[in-house]
Amino acid sequence: MKEKDIRICVIGLGYVGLPLARLFSTKYQTIGFDMNPARVEVLMAGHDSTLEVSDELLQNAIANGFVCTSDIDKIKDCNFYIVAVPTPVDENNNPDLTPLYGASTTVGQVISKGDVVVYESTVYPGVTEDECIPVVEKVSGLKFNQDFYAGYSPERINPGDKLHTVEKIKKVTSGSTPEVARLVNEVYSSVIEAGTHMAPSIKVAEAAKVIENSQRDINIAFVNELSKIFNKLGIDTQDVLEAASTKWNFLPFKPGLVGGHCIGVDPYYLAQCAQRHGYNPEIILAGRRMNDGMGEYVANETIKLMLKKGLQVLNSNILILGFTFKENCPDVRNTKVIDIYKALNEYNVNITVYDPWANTDAVMHEYGIEVTNELPAKKFDTAILAVAHKKFETLDVPSLLKDKHVVFDVKAFLAREIVDGRL
Repeated sequence: MKEKDIRICVIGLGYVGLPLARLFSTKYQTIGFDMNPARVEVLMAGHDSTLEVSDELLQNAIANGFVCTSDIDKIKDCNFYIVAVPTPVDENNNPDLTPLYGASTTVGQVISKGDVVVYESTVYPGVTEDECIPVVEKVSGLKFNQDFYAGYSPERINPGDKLHTVEKIKKVTSGSTPEVARLVNEVYSSVIEAGTHMAPSIKVAEAAKVIENSQRDINIAFVNELSKIFNKLGIDTQDVLEAASTKWNFLPFKPGLVGGHCIGVDPYYLAQCAQRHGYNPEIILAGRRMNDGMGEYVANETIKLMLKKGLQVLNSNILILGFTFKENCPDVRNTKVIDIYKALNEYNVNITVYDPWANTDAVMHEYGIEVTNELPAKKFDTAILAVAHKKFETLDVPSLLKDKHVVFDVKAFLAREIVDGRL
């Protein structure tokens, strides 16, 4: 396959797939495929509801031939398929490969001899070759590494980050044969300004991705534990971290909620892989337990502060500022703010969640709770700053509260003088 003959199809047009497809369309004939016709319709109208691709960039791409579709017949002429679908966990934190199996089935229905399929979804080592490729083989009737080939290039999208966009983040690539590895690397390096790193095997590339976020998860769990310790000692954690950060090799991690589709999920993929091979990971799962418990911890600490100030908890009015899993981003997937909400709800309080970024319909569908995009008019007994949206910088939090109140700052974002407690 020569570079000039490559026709790309990106399967899955979410936070990862759309920016990648848009980027490839600047150099190659590119089609974006998504099973959701409503998503495709909005994209072809020139708007990305995830806000990862600006309307201007998307509309320019469409004007220059980029097409999004949910019609499988329209992607049969492609020869370089890229799978960028979610890899979540189920309610028991077990990896859910259902989206990958579905995407692999789609690939199997359209792939032809000589074609390449590259997976970008975060997985544990072995999923591409042991789980996905057999599906493609079965559906297509083609033989792996004889009739078609595979690669793996883990996504490194950071939702909401307009500085580290897809072309500015170095990309790991790999292939099922040395020749295919070089081809995959050449295709990606032709559009990735930051360059590429060609891993020696698909499994190495898969492992590299899954440890990136596991490492961050463990480091955040460590500072979350420090926050709990220093709270017991009456020491401000942020002051401690500021002082420690004066050493040149101190890692500047901060305590907080760990949600989203990567850091809060990927360690479970690695843990299950380890358990399948007879090893019980202790540090990885300990970090997960610590981070998964932070929402409840915030809620309980807030209630303690209310009691210390003599505020009545029963039927009190509590305002949660922010619901998305991170700041300046509409993504509510696996947000841990819901854990604060649920824990507070057990105290029979009245909770209002205000987030100017969150899609209220998506929150209701996913979590069954109401979120408002408009600042509430009533006065509250307590406010919890859960997400550090830039729009909150100019928010006069005390003006939203009664004279006697509590403010808990999860992100150390608000002015210290108005805060009663923080991580």
